[in-house]
Amino acid sequence: MERICVFAGSGAGHRPAYAEAADALGGLLAQRGMGLVYGGGHTGLMGVLADATLRAGGEVIGVIPEALRTLELAHERLPELEVVGSMHARKARMAELADAFIALPGGIGTLEELFEVFTWAQLGLHAKPCGLLNAAGFYDPLTHFLDETVTEGFLRPEQRALLEVAPDAAGLLEALENAHPPRAHRWIGPDQT
Repeated sequence: MERICVFAGSGAGHRPAYAEAADALGGLLAQRGMGLVYGGGHTGLMGVLADATLRAGGEVIGVIPEALRTLELAHERLPELEVVGSMHARKARMAELADAFIALPGGIGTLEELFEVFTWAQLGLHAKPCGLLNAAGFYDPLTHFLDETVTEGFLRPEQRALLEVAPDAAGLLEALENAHPPRAHRWIGPDQT
């Protein structure tokens, strides 16, 4: 894995553990020689993550829509900031640049980005590992919900297993490095991607 796409909150949340997790992840990515691809913002966990990666000498690529850049949300100290036309273009470009995906704590936007790449993995549109950095148990309710979708027959166990979960950056990166998600084609054939 050369680059990891990280989805993260544009806010910092109420617990210091969330920013600590973002800071630790950024430093560890740089230490392991893995580049960071993220949404290009300077606020919240996004900013903490980017700053930690830069401080540790890591590669950082931000991808931000023009509308958010003009609201002065862009991290202007990034060595590489790509400005795109829409949120859809942003997600597509981030996915194109990355070899794996991680979600730090965040809100609806973070969840939407995570679930899109998780869905793409389920459909076999990519075979890149996906993971949740479950800082301070933030994602416990979500992982419980996903387990319930298996119990209730809406998600198969092998599909649920496409989403790695760990409480810390080191554990999650190890899980992603050891993951070998199948390129399963449940609904879409390989010639239809």
